[in-house]
Amino acid sequence: MFLRSVYSMATNVTTIESWEIERHEQLLRRARVLGGYLDGPDGMRVRISRHEFPYDIGIWENIRDSMGTSNILAWFWPLAASMKTDGLAFETNGFEEPGQVWPPPDPDRMPRLARNLDTKDAFVYHEHPDTAAEVEAFKQRQAADLARRERANGVQRRKAFHQRFDSETAQPVDDEYLDDTAADLSGEEGWQDSGGNRLRDYGVEEDIEFYDEDDIPIAELLRRRRREGQN
Repeated sequence: MFLRSVYSMATNVTTIESWEIERHEQLLRRARVLGGYLDGPDGMRVRISRHEFPYDIGIWENIRDSMGTSNILAWFWPLAASMKTDGLAFETNGFEEPGQVWPPPDPDRMPRLARNLDTKDAFVYHEHPDTAAEVEAFKQRQAADLARRERANGVQRRKAFHQRFDSETAQPVDDEYLDDTAADLSGEEGWQDSGGNRLRDYGVEEDIEFYDEDDIPIAELLRRRRREGQN
């Protein structure tokens, strides 16, 4: 553990950041085979280009910033003052153009595109022989609409990368997402690093932490967390 801590300090890479670096390397290998692009949600094509980890600024500089001072004697002095920083801005190595973000874009973590619903046939009349049949048809459409809304607001888990291609023809399959009945199966969120570790081995929920949640409503996030707390 001590050696691991020293290594992380010298490279300025946390455990999760090392996972992100390996994940990016694997995406680069996949894109190299597929012409530089990977498929994102709903047929979106995402160009994958190499990004350098921006916060490794040199061994000595990394250790200095981690310890808060370049005075080695102060590292071992228990009464030394703590470093003063707001933790909001960090020095970068300048390898990337300004404005580049870390981690780089990951097509498997992007939310699905918002759907533009066609409302021209939203109201349907006199398509059934009697009132009871119309009411029953309305209830069925209502239930289907609620199911669509729940799927749109929730996390859509993508199948593991190798499961999105036909094993014989190597062509993409029609459905690349796991449905609700496959809750016990691992999708792309079950990706492993070179050591065979998964996100859940780091003590985090894979289906929540792996997929980007910026476009998921707060109410849906709270509902999922309450459900997990009950389980």
